[in-house]
Amino acid sequence: MVLELNASDDRGIDIVRGPILSFASTRTIFKKGFKLVILDEADAMTQDAQNALRRVIEKFTENTRFCLICNYLSKIIPALQSRCTRFRFGPLTPELMVPRLEHVIKEEKVDLSEDGMKALVTLASGDMRRALNILQSTNMAFGKVTEETVYTCTGHPLKSDIANILDWMLNQDFTTAYRNITELKTLKGLALHDILTEIHLFVHRVDFPSSVRVHLLTKMADIEYRLSVGTNEKIQLSSLIAAFQVTRDLIVTEA
Repeated sequence: MVLELNASDDRGIDIVRGPILSFASTRTIFKKGFKLVILDEADAMTQDAQNALRRVIEKFTENTRFCLICNYLSKIIPALQSRCTRFRFGPLTPELMVPRLEHVIKEEKVDLSEDGMKALVTLASGDMRRALNILQSTNMAFGKVTEETVYTCTGHPLKSDIANILDWMLNQDFTTAYRNITELKTLKGLALHDILTEIHLFVHRVDFPSSVRVHLLTKMADIEYRLSVGTNEKIQLSSLIAAFQVTRDLIVTEA
């Protein structure tokens, strides 16, 4: 016997004292083995509900087993963690994601291009739920799923946008670079944090001198931290451009 509940829908203490307690306390006469309670997104449960669940687990351990599925282990109280065996699952590989996405696309008759599939897999970062959500949103918004529509729907900068931003920061003067990037951000609704994430990948791919790479990554880390605490995005954009222009001068000096 299996009881499956989505804790993000029913996250209060009543769900523990009601359906879970009732299921765990009843004994099976004609069936052998354990009953199974599956709680999906258990990290969304309130602390009172988790404490109540701990007592239920202790009381009915002889005939019931509990499976708690969560995204953030830190949101599960220590008392509950200590009564469980932890299994950590990494992100899915593209080889696992693509066949499932192709199945959904075929069943739903979605118009998807090859570069659209690559964009889905890239932005999902191994999260199948995110991939399906992006696929559904893009299809509903544009009717055709391509690389451009996927990036536009998610508000993520295109590779061509990142290339332009890098070109402006490294090859234009400060004022021109700032004006061009601001206009692009406004036109496409881009967030500086997303731009920073993509540029960070670029910095790792390009063969910068070690001292220059360290300087640039340190400056980018400082900017990301300041963005996370709610600083002014325009000032942080100025700081990012300044960091790249200093990097350009350092490369020229070392050469």
